[in-house]
Amino acid sequence: MEKIYDVIVVGGGHAGCEAAAAAANLGSRTLLITMDMTKFAQMSCNPAMGGIAKGQIVREIDALGGYSGIVTDRSMIQFRLLNRSKGPAMWSPRAQCDRAVFTLEWRKVLESVPNLDFWQDKVNRLIIEDGAVRGVETTMGIPFHANAVILTAGTFINGLMHIGDVKMKGGRIGEPPSGGISEQLAELGFEVGRMKTGTPARIDGRSIDFSLMDEQPGDQEGRKFSFLDDTQDYSDHRSCYITHTNPDVHKELEKGFASSPLFNGSIDGVGPRYCPSIEDKIVTFSEKQQHQLFLEPEGRHTVEYYINGFSSSLPWDVQFDALRKVRGLENVKVFRPGYAIEYDYYPPTQLKHTLETKNLENLYFAGQVNGTTGYEEAAAQGMMAGINAHLHQIFRDKFVLGRDQAYIGVLIDDLVTKGVDEPYRMFTSRAEYRILLRQDNADERLTPLSYEIGLAGKERMELLQKKRAGIQALKKRLESTSVDLAAINAFLEKSGTTPLKEKTKFINVAKRPQIDLQQLLYTFNMEPDAELYSDNLRKEIMEAVEISIKYEGYISREKLMAEKISRLEKIKLGSNLDYNRFKSISTEARQKLSRLRPETIGQASRISGVSPSDISVLLVYMGR
Repeated sequence: MEKIYDVIVVGGGHAGCEAAAAAANLGSRTLLITMDMTKFAQMSCNPAMGGIAKGQIVREIDALGGYSGIVTDRSMIQFRLLNRSKGPAMWSPRAQCDRAVFTLEWRKVLESVPNLDFWQDKVNRLIIEDGAVRGVETTMGIPFHANAVILTAGTFINGLMHIGDVKMKGGRIGEPPSGGISEQLAELGFEVGRMKTGTPARIDGRSIDFSLMDEQPGDQEGRKFSFLDDTQDYSDHRSCYITHTNPDVHKELEKGFASSPLFNGSIDGVGPRYCPSIEDKIVTFSEKQQHQLFLEPEGRHTVEYYINGFSSSLPWDVQFDALRKVRGLENVKVFRPGYAIEYDYYPPTQLKHTLETKNLENLYFAGQVNGTTGYEEAAAQGMMAGINAHLHQIFRDKFVLGRDQAYIGVLIDDLVTKGVDEPYRMFTSRAEYRILLRQDNADERLTPLSYEIGLAGKERMELLQKKRAGIQALKKRLESTSVDLAAINAFLEKSGTTPLKEKTKFINVAKRPQIDLQQLLYTFNMEPDAELYSDNLRKEIMEAVEISIKYEGYISREKLMAEKISRLEKIKLGSNLDYNRFKSISTEARQKLSRLRPETIGQASRISGVSPSDISVLLVYMGR
C-alpha cells in the first residue's frame, strides 16, 4: 500500500470526486479517502442536477473536462431546459437522475482514472510541518503523506441531525460524522462556524394518487449536459408531479412547533434562505394558503419519491400527519422522515482564489465546508481545487476563472471576496455578464483554457473546432444567400411577421424575433450537413448561430463592459500593503481590506463595505 502521494482528497462527495479526478487526470498521484466507497457523489438531497444557474455550472464543469455532466447524462431519467420563455442567458438545463445509477456511474468513472487510488476510512487529523500541510492521519492511525490536501468533507464535519426532539450525530441519515479536523484548525487560528441544511421525507410511490396531481413530463427533443458527442437514450423517461399544501396541512405542522429545533433554540447553524423548511415557509409567509410541492422520482426501477418543498425537522409523526392532508397523499406511506443537519464550515474569506487557505500552505477547501449548498457548486469548487493543487506543486501559474469567463468564476470570487452569512446558492442574478455566460457556449469559453493546462482532452478540442467551423460556415451561408421573395413571404406570413417588399439575405430574416432559425433552415433546406455533424452537434450549431444573430448587440455591449471592468483585475495590490495608512479610506474599508487582503483592485471593489470613493483612493495611490 502506497502512503506517499502528490494530492490527497478527503471526502467522496461531489466536490471530492471532481477534485480527485481533476488532479489525477492532470498527472498527480492522487488518493481519495472516503468513509464509504459505495456512495461516491451520493445525492443526499433531491435526485437532480442542474437548474437555474446550476445547469450552467454543470456545463462549465463538462467543458473543463470534468465528469458531472457525463454522469448526469448516463443516469438521466428526465431532462428539461428551464426558462425557455426568456432570453438565452436564462436558459438552464436540469435533469432528474436515477440516484443509485448516478453513484454507480461515478464509481465507474473514478476507477477508470489513472493515478487515482482509494482508501476507505475517516480522516481526523492533518499532518502539519513548518506551516504547511504534509498529509493526513486516519482513525485507523495510518499516516498518508502528500504535497497537497483538499478537504471536501461536507456535512460530515461534526454533523448533528435533528428530527423534533431527537438528535443524532451523523453526516447523513444512518452514517457517522467526522471529527477532529475542526478542532485542530481552530487551534491553528482558523475561523469555524456552523451552518444548517435539511431534507424532506421520502415516500412510497405506490401510495400516491398521481391522478390528483399535475404531471410534469420532460422535454421530448432529446438534450443532454455533456458536450462530448455520444448518444443518449431518451426513451422510458419519468415524469415529476406537482401538488400543494393547504390550510389543513399548515395546522398539522403547527402542532409540532413546540418541538421544532428551528424554533426552540436547538439549532445554532444558519439555514439556506432560498431553500427553507416547510415550517419556516408557513411562518415567514403566513398569508399564503398553499405552497407548491414537487414530487421527484428517485430512479427508474424504484417506487421511492422525493418531496421537493417539504424539508422539515419536525417530529416524524407531525410530518406524517401533515403529509396525509396533502392532495394526492391522503394514503401516503413514508420510507423515512425529513431531518435538519448542522455541520461545521470555514468562512471562505480565509481562502485564496485558488481555494488554498491563506493561513496554511498546501491545504485546500471545497464544497459545503466553504459555506455553499448544492451538488453543482460543490463539484465546481472541487474541480478548481484539484486543478490548482496539481499546478501549485509543479510550479505552474494558478488557474483562476474571471467573473466574465464563467459562473464558476462568479461563485469562487463571491465566496472569497464577500464571504457568506448563509449557505451560498448560485443564481443567474449573481452574474454581471449573463449573456456571455450562457449554457450553450460553455465549451467555447472554457475548453481551450482547460486544454492548455492539459485537462480537457484532444477529443473535446476537436469537437469544439468542428462546432466552430460549423457555426462559421452556417453564418457565411446565411450572409451570402438571397431569399426567393415569394417563398420567403409565404414562410413569414405563417410565422406571424411582416412580408418583405424586396430581396434580402437570409441572415436579415433570421434576425427577426418571430423567426425560429431551425424552422427557417429546415424549410429552405439549409441545415448543417447531416453527413458532417451528428444530431447533437447540429442542434448546438444552429442554436449558437441563432443566439449570435439575434443577440449580437447585447453580446457586444456586455463584452465591452467586461473588458472595461477587467482592467481593474490587472492592477495588483501589494500583499503587505498597510491599509491603515490611508486615512481618507473609511474605517470599515480599512479593516476589511486588512483582513481579506485582496490581490487586485477589482477584488477590493467587490468587498462589502468598500465604497467607490475608497477604490478611488487606492487607484490614486497606485498611480492610476
